[in-house]
Amino acid sequence: MISVTPDTFPLAQVFTIARGSRTEAKVLTVRVIRDGVTGMGECVPYARYGETLDSVTEQIASLPDGISRQDLQDALSPGAARNAVDCALWDWQAKQTGTPVYRLAGLPAPKPLITAYTLSLDTPDNMRAMAAKHGHRPLLKIKLGTPEDMPRLEAVRQGAPKSRIIVDANEGWTADVYSDLAPHLLRLGVEMVEQPLPAGADDMLAEIARPLPVCADESCHDRGSLPALKGKYDMVNIKLDKTGGLTEALALHNAARAAGYAVMVGCMVGSSLAMAPAMLVAQGAEIVDLDGPLLLAQDRDIPLRFDGSTVHPPDSALWG
Repeated sequence: MISVTPDTFPLAQVFTIARGSRTEAKVLTVRVIRDGVTGMGECVPYARYGETLDSVTEQIASLPDGISRQDLQDALSPGAARNAVDCALWDWQAKQTGTPVYRLAGLPAPKPLITAYTLSLDTPDNMRAMAAKHGHRPLLKIKLGTPEDMPRLEAVRQGAPKSRIIVDANEGWTADVYSDLAPHLLRLGVEMVEQPLPAGADDMLAEIARPLPVCADESCHDRGSLPALKGKYDMVNIKLDKTGGLTEALALHNAARAAGYAVMVGCMVGSSLAMAPAMLVAQGAEIVDLDGPLLLAQDRDIPLRFDGSTVHPPDSALWG
């Protein structure tokens, strides 16, 4: 059988991006139960992609109980519903066979990774204070996406002078705003900008200068997204809730590398159960952004282990 339950994890503090704020992570936990063995997966339905907790639950409920991972790829489109079931099926197979998922997928054993830590959108003073609090971390990701972002950038760099910095505009800029900001991003040592223009309105990225790497997030979901990115982006952000699970995420990783893109592996704001399968995709990625659990006030009973910004592979009791 396939069961779906909603779970809510309170955040350690308000998390704000250009599209709005939240104080909790609302996720769906999927359990695939067969032959006395339970596999688990998690997804975060995302309103930006027309998903709700109810709509994703309905998608999962439409699946036959005995569906295979291979048939699942055709039964559901890329998105949160397929992700949770796909990851649960991988976990079920690992537990049923006593073989770790990385071996089932033909991958080397995963190693600990350095993850970015995200500073949410706020006033310059508050962002400076948060940057100073987390200035010991090697990589900070800054949420921006308004026409008044320069003071925020300056404030974060003042607060964290030694950290590497990447920026996520969450589709919030225009081509003119990005062009004006780009020299200042370089001056402040920003290493990459993520999704500066709205998906579907990003053709100008092929026309204007890209003095620092530009990463596709909302513009890249699965392998089918890659042709439209040519000439506009230098990197792709792979998130399992966009690809529809680990199966397609691994395939997208290989296809993106073959097409010459650098790779970032990111996440929605979810628990350690959502991050665990992404650890396999993130091995060797140029940028890892799997800090979801660090933003929570409460996590799964068996969470991922973090040493500062170093995230360790999951215990098999959590996933895989």
